[in-house]
Formats: sequence, structure tokens, C-alpha cells
Amino acid sequence: MKLLTLILKKAELQDKIFLKLAQAGFKGGTVVDGKGMANTLAHLGEDVPIFGGLRHIALGNMNAESKVIMLVLEDYQLPEAKKIIKEVTGDLNEPNTGIMFVINIEEVEGYKN
Repeated sequence: MKLLTLILKKAELQDKIFLKLAQAGFKGGTVVDGKGMANTLAHLGEDVPIFGGLRHIALGNMNAESKVIMLVLEDYQLPEAKKIIKEVTGDLNEPNTGIMFVINIEEVEGYKN
């Protein structure tokens, strides 16, 4: 089994991702509100080692939210889930899009496919 995690910078895409996953037969997933490190550090003042330009960008983007989407998947489901996410988000290598990663799951309880 796998845990697919998507840190989605474009929070407005969350509903579209879940809709497309549901239409493809995926069941369940969890969303957690997120806040980036730059936004947090920007509040802490001048003593924090953050570049001036980055501080300005973060302060100008203080209300930017991200979504952390987590899906527990069977191994065979992973390629399709990733494909659907990329169709909605576009190229995750583009700035301010998101980060997606996968972790192997050794054991799971409470999961029903």
C-alpha cells in the first residue's frame, strides 16, 4: 500500500481533484489546511534568516493557503491517482503549484477499499 501526499499550493483546485478521483472510483481521502514555511518565518522579524525578497513575497502572500491531500492507495491505484492529479494541477515542477510524494505503508487499520 502507498500513502500519496499532495501539498497543493493552488487550494482552489482541491474540489476538482476530489471530484475527478471520485469519478474514477477512488474512495476516501483527507485534506488538512497548510501554511508554508516562508509565510511563518515572515512573521518572526528581521532576526530570522530569510532573504529580504522572500520576506516581501511571503508578507504579500500572507493569506495564501495550501491544502495537504492524503490518499491511502493500493499499489495498482497509484499511477491513475497521480495521472488525475497532474491533469488538474498541470506540471508540478512549475513554481507555486505543489509537491507530490509517495510513502510505502507497512501496516494500516481502518482502511476499506
